Amino acid sequence: MLGSQDRHEQMRVTRIIALTDEATDMRGLHFIDTLCAQAKPGQYIMIWNPEAEEVPMSLASFSRDGTSSVLVREVGESTRALCGMNKGDKIGIRGPFGNGYVLQGKSPLIVSGGTGVVTLVPLAEEYVAKGIRPTFVLGARNEKLLPFRERLENLLGKDLHISTDDGSIGFKGYASELAKEIMGERKFDSVYTCGPELMMVSLFKETEKLGLNIQASLERYIKCAVGLCGSCAIGPYRVCKDGPVFTTEMLRKVYDEFGKSRLDPSGQAIRVEH
Repeated sequence: MLGSQDRHEQMRVTRIIALTDEATDMRGLHFIDTLCAQAKPGQYIMIWNPEAEEVPMSLASFSRDGTSSVLVREVGESTRALCGMNKGDKIGIRGPFGNGYVLQGKSPLIVSGGTGVVTLVPLAEEYVAKGIRPTFVLGARNEKLLPFRERLENLLGKDLHISTDDGSIGFKGYASELAKEIMGERKFDSVYTCGPELMMVSLFKETEKLGLNIQASLERYIKCAVGLCGSCAIGPYRVCKDGPVFTTEMLRKVYDEFGKSRLDPSGQAIRVEH
């Protein structure tokens, strides 16, 4: 019999059971997979459309009945192929992979930017299931690019704070700026973040000043998902296996690269642009 890890690494075929439009240019792909149903917030899968390359996607939802989902935004050939799929189409799945978030403290602050919200909504839901309602900052460029807004409003009520770069709704400015304001008004015992890397760097610096622990989900070029190819290397870590969620201690070790450089698909170091 295959071991648990071997089963995760093996490709499994499933079908899309539903499609949802979550925000402008963002589609939710829903499917059934028993291993994904056992995932932890912050973990990801490798998903494959036979017409394109396999790509990593964070799990946007997973339930014990086996239903899970990812959020896809069209940014290249592979995501374009996924966005063009229909209900009933087959997809290949590997995973879930990586280390997810660890629930810490009783007064958490969660800060998302853009599609980074995908990894953080399941985290907020897990906190609420344990009787703790986190403070959540949901940020995007404009009102039309706020995925899972209704889901979070229903979950958190007044503890959801919205920011948009253009001020079309909520706070006008970056999610990190709004988060810093809130951190100046309230005390938190843990911070979680996912989104543009420069936003996360800004939050990391603020938590270092305040002596708070932070967990940040990093994005790098993930190809193998099992720590072999090195495409996702940052400092001594492989994001695919050691991450994607990095703790305060891990971020300190990669500070020279965090928000500054990353590897492109050819293995060349390039600047982090966001």
